[in-house]
Amino acid sequence: MELAILLGALVLFLAIGVPVAFALLGATLLAFFILDIPAMVAIQRVASGMSVFSLMAIPFFIFAGELMHRARIAERIVHIAEAAFGRARGGLGQVDVGASMLFGAVSGSAVASVSALGSTLMPMMKKRGYDPDYAVNVTSTASVVGLLIPPSHNMIIYAAAAGVGVSIGELFVAGIIPGIVTGGMLMLAAWLVAVKRGYPKGSFPGWPAFLKAFIEAFPGLMTAVIIVGGILGGFFTATESSAIAVIYTIIVGAVVYRSLNFKAFMEATLAAVRTTGMVLFIIGAASAFGWILAILETPGQLAGMITAITDNPILILLIINLILLALGTFMDMSPLIVITTPIFLPMAVELGIDPVHFGIIMMLNLGIGLVTPPVGSVLFVGAAVGGMKMEDTVKTIWPFYGALIVALFMITYLPFLSMGLVELMRGG
Repeated sequence: MELAILLGALVLFLAIGVPVAFALLGATLLAFFILDIPAMVAIQRVASGMSVFSLMAIPFFIFAGELMHRARIAERIVHIAEAAFGRARGGLGQVDVGASMLFGAVSGSAVASVSALGSTLMPMMKKRGYDPDYAVNVTSTASVVGLLIPPSHNMIIYAAAAGVGVSIGELFVAGIIPGIVTGGMLMLAAWLVAVKRGYPKGSFPGWPAFLKAFIEAFPGLMTAVIIVGGILGGFFTATESSAIAVIYTIIVGAVVYRSLNFKAFMEATLAAVRTTGMVLFIIGAASAFGWILAILETPGQLAGMITAITDNPILILLIINLILLALGTFMDMSPLIVITTPIFLPMAVELGIDPVHFGIIMMLNLGIGLVTPPVGSVLFVGAAVGGMKMEDTVKTIWPFYGALIVALFMITYLPFLSMGLVELMRGG
């Protein structure tokens, strides 16, 4: 009864347009009232949910991403991607995906990726005869790759939600090959659509032009090398690496590229403060909501329902994926990680799935939700940047959804894609 009221209140709040954080908190307070739990406990759970040391890395990574956007690092990444991939049929689609993979490796944010790259690539694609819906669809779905290729602040949230024993460094390493696989599937979809629509074929500018583009982009791309290499080499923790990323980005933007001035710095600071406040409040509210779910023994009930249907590990993973995909259509990624990790991770471990592998499954699965209506925040941003209505983009986005789903099933059922590099790192 209490669980039905809790979930019903959440759905109602979301349906009438209440922001996610307040919807979670409102449903939680209602459940507390019914269970006669003091409301102060909810506030304490919100505070404790945000007071996790590893989450300190999130504000710095968000800040670094904002600085990269305003330092025009994305433009230089587009140049190297165009030199590398632009010769294919519909080459700018390949460039879009390739640039998203490279930019994701330095920003780790899907929203930052679609904003930065979209403002550069979408006008370029329209100018060369590409349809607006193609530009929006490619840019929006390709930004999901940035959630897999390190660094990714959502991986930090997952590590905090999973508890002791899940290494952020291992999660970063585990996302590299799945990110490349997902990018490859999206490139294939972009090429197939480009061939069907008869988009122009690009040309290779030559090795000197490629080398010039690489040299210009190299200082920005080194951000990912410093972050991941520093963590894996034991030089600093994930939190320390996020602060170093900010310092390095400021140096590159202000000194090397000379494109980051004081005004841009203050704009990046304010944007990072707003985003950080929103993300951490959502995490805190989701933590309180997850706590009441645990009180109501929801994880055990859900596990019992799933195992009553089947005890086949393949089917159980399929069911978990379908549930996460459905939840991702109407709730943002951060709260879903906090809420669903304690529910599904124990089930995955029971099936013999490494928590790191399951984390990568969740990253891509919930990342798909970011480009899926009705609450697809990244798709909304992409449509806004491209000057299109959401409903018009959704009509033709299906080949890209198909590519993401194929990648999700590959990553789910081929664990070596996620765990191969991790096992090497572990020495096994």
